[in-house]
Amino acid sequence: MKIGCVKEIKNNEFRVGLTPDNVCAYIAAGHHVYVEMGAGVGSGFSDNEYVNAGASLIEDPADIWRLVDMMVKVKEPLEEEYPLFHDGLILYTYLHLAADKQQTDALLKGKVRAVAYETIQEADRSLPCLAPMSQIAGRLSIQEGAKYLEKRFGGEGILLAGVPGTPKANVVILGGGTVGMNACKIAVGMGANVTILDVNLKRLEELDNMFGAHIQTLVSNDSNVERVLRDADLVIGSVLIPGGSTPKLFKAKYLKSMKEGAVFVDVAIDQGGCGESSHVTTHDDPVFIQEGVVHYCVGNMPGAVPRTSTIALTNATLRYGLQIAGAGLEEACRNSDVICSGVNTFDGKLTCKNVALAHGYEYTDIKSLI
Repeated sequence: MKIGCVKEIKNNEFRVGLTPDNVCAYIAAGHHVYVEMGAGVGSGFSDNEYVNAGASLIEDPADIWRLVDMMVKVKEPLEEEYPLFHDGLILYTYLHLAADKQQTDALLKGKVRAVAYETIQEADRSLPCLAPMSQIAGRLSIQEGAKYLEKRFGGEGILLAGVPGTPKANVVILGGGTVGMNACKIAVGMGANVTILDVNLKRLEELDNMFGAHIQTLVSNDSNVERVLRDADLVIGSVLIPGGSTPKLFKAKYLKSMKEGAVFVDVAIDQGGCGESSHVTTHDDPVFIQEGVVHYCVGNMPGAVPRTSTIALTNATLRYGLQIAGAGLEEACRNSDVICSGVNTFDGKLTCKNVALAHGYEYTDIKSLI
């Protein structure tokens, strides 16, 4: 199979879909790999490393899109890339279609066979290709939140950990999944007061056993969320419904009762965000202030640390990519329910139930198409 990898064009996105080591793996499996010149530079991988791994370098990304059977990316294609879609193209990347009707329509119109990292689900319900970026985003959320608590960014002007004789910051984490747990780990490590909320009592018990007296766990409901937000200095939104739109737990009406200069980091913004007041921002212009609360809603947070992010992501995505390339998508789906779970669009049909629900579109079971 002909495998392609182009440079990401999203704002300040420096990750790359394939490392030179990944190229070696695809070549060893009998495939041909085409990489855009400079695609890996932002993550610290030179063109020479790709050439030495066996890739063919191509200057014009449009030529790669037209040439390949499968395109391996990091982020969703942007509007200028839609005309490069072609029938039967396998697109293997993050898509987040529930929050992007325009892209959904473009993939359906182009009859692209789109496999989304974020919906690939193992039998134990884990999300192996989403997990590494969730780990990074969770840890980054505290790092970024601590920065934007600084006065010059509109924050309260407090240090997350405080110092002896001063109060520590109150960190509230909405959602106890991978993002929330990793945010909790960093916040606890920095010495903040941490409260984490989730609807799953079993998960709260796990977090309580993990962090003990260092955190407060609460059941997530409107009453508890509203109450803890009044004293919050930093709020992390880390709610996820795989492939679906994120519920709006952080309601706009809560802003009026929050501290002036408190910070809200909406890690769920890729899926539409868990804040009613949220809208996507970029690394160039990451924050906005509403009702005195600083909102950080960058849609590709892990892109800020591309070397770590690229290696972590491709460690997870490579094995599924090799399965798809080795057998073809149809046969890979016949052989694996895990691969099936990643297919969002197939030859003009929408094959992810949560995306279909988000847009009110007809859903088609992938197994009926293969």
